[in-house]
Amino acid sequence: MFEFIWNLFSFILALGILVTVHEYGHFWVARKSGVKVERFSVGFGQPLWRKTDKWGTEFVIALIPLGGYVKMLDERVDDIAPEDKDKAFNNKSVYKRIAIIAAGPFANFAFAIFAFYLMFLIGVPSVKPIIGHVEQHSIAANTQLDKKSEIVEISGNKITDWQDVNLALIGEIGSASIEIKTKQADSQYVTAHQLDTSNWHYQPEKSAAFTSLGIIPFRGDVDNIIAAVAPNSPADIAGLQKGDTLLSINGELLGNDWYTFSNKIKQFPEQAVSLGIERNGNILDLLVTPAAKQIADKRVGYLGVSPTAQPFPEQYKIFISYGPVEAIGESIKQTWKMVKLTFNMFGKLITGDVSVKNLSGPISIAQGAGNSAGHGVVYFLSFLALISINLGIINLLPLPVLDGGHLLYYVIELCTGKPVPEKVQELGFKFGAIALLGLMSIAIFNDISRL
Repeated sequence: MFEFIWNLFSFILALGILVTVHEYGHFWVARKSGVKVERFSVGFGQPLWRKTDKWGTEFVIALIPLGGYVKMLDERVDDIAPEDKDKAFNNKSVYKRIAIIAAGPFANFAFAIFAFYLMFLIGVPSVKPIIGHVEQHSIAANTQLDKKSEIVEISGNKITDWQDVNLALIGEIGSASIEIKTKQADSQYVTAHQLDTSNWHYQPEKSAAFTSLGIIPFRGDVDNIIAAVAPNSPADIAGLQKGDTLLSINGELLGNDWYTFSNKIKQFPEQAVSLGIERNGNILDLLVTPAAKQIADKRVGYLGVSPTAQPFPEQYKIFISYGPVEAIGESIKQTWKMVKLTFNMFGKLITGDVSVKNLSGPISIAQGAGNSAGHGVVYFLSFLALISINLGIINLLPLPVLDGGHLLYYVIELCTGKPVPEKVQELGFKFGAIALLGLMSIAIFNDISRL
């Protein structure tokens, strides 16, 4: 229950901030353009709070926090006194109308720059993209990616941490191959590796892009000493205990390599194997039958033990921060990178390279808001920046119910010298509403499926 309340609160806070920013963009440019703004509302429905300023604009916080609007004087909607005609939105030049409508999405982009700026000023703790190991039978297993090598570049994109790795790989969805450049920690020599991704089917709701390719991040050295045994697991039933050292499987020595042990166990779902262990200085042989679990389209063995992990090396930790001036350029670069990636994803959604199953709705956004807020202010700022960019881009789509649809009509008016006919606009609004409702339905269905 606490998690639900926290996610809901974080969702309302995040959406309230982003909607206010978006609508303030429309409001500010409208005022500067001489348009009378009648109402500035954050939310829909029953007003919870309202205040009217000296210019006659009513500011409202409403009950349903799923959007907002700016109501401008418009003689196509209301009867207007002759002295107010010059203050009506519809009587402004097409250039001013374009500026007013475009201001909302661009306010979202400006806010993203601001959020990234604060994030870089505060600083983001992260880790270098050091490869722990590569999963057997994975796409990455066909390359020579070395354990403990650092990823420095992916398809021309410079890499700093694992988030950079994930974003760079997502941007390559649909590509037949991906180039990954790595180097060893004690060397400046860079090696290029080509991954054949022609059969890569990425499902972002299940894993990060790099793990779906079989690249597992380094999480500290892991010993073959059992740290915990899951109750009623095959390991527990066979008599394995915390502190046991795993030595061999069916007589094959493991060395001190947990990943070798893990990969071996996966090969024996529901098949009895002999484990050689050391317990209190004594060597024992135990017979154990791993359970089977489904991973993607494969059945793999599962034992139910976890290893002893050594502390994460300090030299692999990084702290990404910039000074007040440097952070401006970095925040602009980060925003531009995310804008390009989001447009790229929309294009791949249209071409089918990305499935509509990847669309997310309000439930996923609420979970993301709650998770990021729970990790601290820097992560919440990053989340706000990402959602703000997405909100800006979505509103620029040429659907008549969105800002992009209005901009399309005004561009046509600019080219033809006359407004788009009312009947055409009405038809466009109906089509846009149906298309938007369809996308929202898919996104909400995806959210429920993930739950």
